[in-house]
Amino acid sequence: MPSAYRNTRAQREVQQWCAQALQNADFPLARTTVDTSAGRVALTSAGTGPTQVVLVPGTASNAAVALGWLRDLSTRWSTVVVDLPGQPGLSDPRRPRRSRLSWYGRVLDEVLVAVGAEDVVLVGNSLGAAVAMSAASPRIRARALVSPAGIVRLSVDPKLALLSARWLFRPTVEHTRDMLRLFVAPGEEPPRSEVEWMALMAASCRTTLAPPRLPDDVLARCAELPSVVAVGEHDRFLPPRRLGPAVHQAMATELRVLPGMGHLTTAAHLPDVVLVVGAAVAARRA
Repeated sequence: MPSAYRNTRAQREVQQWCAQALQNADFPLARTTVDTSAGRVALTSAGTGPTQVVLVPGTASNAAVALGWLRDLSTRWSTVVVDLPGQPGLSDPRRPRRSRLSWYGRVLDEVLVAVGAEDVVLVGNSLGAAVAMSAASPRIRARALVSPAGIVRLSVDPKLALLSARWLFRPTVEHTRDMLRLFVAPGEEPPRSEVEWMALMAASCRTTLAPPRLPDDVLARCAELPSVVAVGEHDRFLPPRRLGPAVHQAMATELRVLPGMGHLTTAAHLPDVVLVVGAAVAARRA
């Protein structure tokens, strides 16, 4: 299977960046790894008590990039973040060429068994939401899906395609910032740490295509459990006008539109995400 990284040096630089970010976290966290059929999977956790929330980050993300999510979620629930294998981070770098979502779903099922998590709320962001929907473990009781891939195909307008291509061809800080400005709300600047990470990722890693729509039977199975689905009002990949009807049809629920947010969830919008997860936790209990 191909690796997420261009070479061993790139892998080392990315993993050093992630390890340093976790080491510098300003709140207590714990790190461990579990063995799965996809190799080693790194887990980062915070909060006390049995695991209640399992967070699956999006494409090219991981616990080090999602520290803000972990900090805010762990103040209310014991939370574990999964570094997906085959994505930049601290897990095994290999990924299959085909059928990736079903493969990721099986790996996530194995992770839930390995950590002994019961009655879990899966929180998925972007690609992570598609993975959360692909998982079929009986340990899952509800899902919170933020900016979710897998329900409709992602939209890529010409401006986004142009700036993304320029970023991939020459991932300077300037090109990365220009591209990420389309991931946040108009007038908002992308966080410096996100710019730094995405520049490093583009220089070091092989890109993956946007996740496809999940099969109807997978979406139907997801609809059997409570799901809370939310998207930013300025999300260019998943415009609410497109995503809303698809969520209603596939998931039998109404889309929540988060004001002032783009596809990228910045610190200012994390309180809204916590409310979305809280609604899923309440639905699980009900």
